[in-house]
Order: sequence, then C-alpha cells, then structure tokens
Amino acid sequence: MAEFFHMGGYALYVWGSFGVTLLLMVIEPMLLKSRRRAILKRIARMARLNVGEVS
Repeated sequence: MAEFFHMGGYALYVWGSFGVTLLLMVIEPMLLKSRRRAILKRIARMARLNVGEVS
C-alpha cells in the first residue's frame, strides 16, 4: 500500500496534480455562480433603465 502512495518516486508530481485538479474543480463552479449572479444583476439593471426610457 505504501508503494501505491509513493508512486515509484513520482508521488509529489502525481498527488500534486490530483490536488490542483480537485482544487480547480471546486473553484470553477463557485466562480461560475458568482459570474452568473453578476450578469443577472446587470441584465435587471439594464431592464429597469429601458423601462424608464419608455415611460
């Protein structure tokens, strides 16, 4: 079992790659969620401005 985690001397590279990938897979949905929220706020603001112009 220790040999599996040691990865033939490449453990730092292999486990580091897994760690970075996991981190990015956690961060990406969070960034998308905040970007979506900002875009929806911008669209709502633009819609309010357009309604004010029509009246």
